[in-house]
Amino acid sequence: MPEKTYLQAISDGLREEMRRDQRVFVLGEDVGVYGGAFKVTLGFQEEFGPWRVIDMPLSETAILGGATGAALMGLRPVAEMQFADFVSCGWDHLTTVAAKQHFRVGTPIPIVVRLPSGGGFSGGPFHSQNPESSFAHIPGLKVVCPSTPADAKGLLASAILDPNPVLFFEHKHLYRRIKGEVPDERYTVPFGQARTHRQGADVTVITWGAMVYTADEAAQRLAQEDDVSVEIVDLRTIIPWDRETVLESVRRCSKVLVLHEDTRTGGFGAEIAATIADEAFEHLDGPVRRLAAPDSPVPFAPNLEKVFIPQVDDVVRELRELAAY
Repeated sequence: MPEKTYLQAISDGLREEMRRDQRVFVLGEDVGVYGGAFKVTLGFQEEFGPWRVIDMPLSETAILGGATGAALMGLRPVAEMQFADFVSCGWDHLTTVAAKQHFRVGTPIPIVVRLPSGGGFSGGPFHSQNPESSFAHIPGLKVVCPSTPADAKGLLASAILDPNPVLFFEHKHLYRRIKGEVPDERYTVPFGQARTHRQGADVTVITWGAMVYTADEAAQRLAQEDDVSVEIVDLRTIIPWDRETVLESVRRCSKVLVLHEDTRTGGFGAEIAATIADEAFEHLDGPVRRLAAPDSPVPFAPNLEKVFIPQVDDVVRELRELAAY
């Protein structure tokens, strides 16, 4: 299989779905002539034309409102937010209209909202957020957070096929940094099925997105320096999330760290921790620990951003404390 970057895998997956289904189209700011802020849709307008790759005004409200209307008319829009942070401008269209339309009248709303998210490049408080937990709380929405190029392509195909609104979080720090083998042929990755990124026996780390790689580096250090075997479960999607795989891993390892880049209070890790406490309490040999960003806007200064985002040393410290408990 060819090796591709995370960004190339997303671009290829989107192009395949547009070739396969004439109802799929892209809309967003600078997605056409410019090829997107991160060049995911570079060359798309030349191939598919300006009516299927639509440059929209600088208005996330117009983009998401237009996508909702198009979905109601039977199309399958893929809306790009240049940065995930700005999806808040279209909150009402997503949470009040799109998320509830099927519940109200049975109408499918097959929208995919592509959301470049996350920090690690000194983007500051308006270009670095992970607002995943805000939407995980809204019934009717699905939330996808791929960590590998292969998963990014397969999950995007599943998102476009899905009759529900799907928020597709693409971590910007992975776009060109992460490479992996990706099949050339079209395929799908199902929602709600976690992936065991690393097998272990002593401590489980539950995570997703870019934190998978932070956890992996920490696990390698623990194995070399402390002879501690760390298992890493990559959720892939947080709505729906794979409770069975998480609980099975926790029951085997007996100690667990929930790790995410989003802020701590109200982060999705709290839901996971509560579920583990509810359903696997008697299998635990230590407290359910969470490691997340502090309850603060994302700092702009590189040194402060490193303090804000969980680092490998932070994960190593937490895992050592758990292993020794």
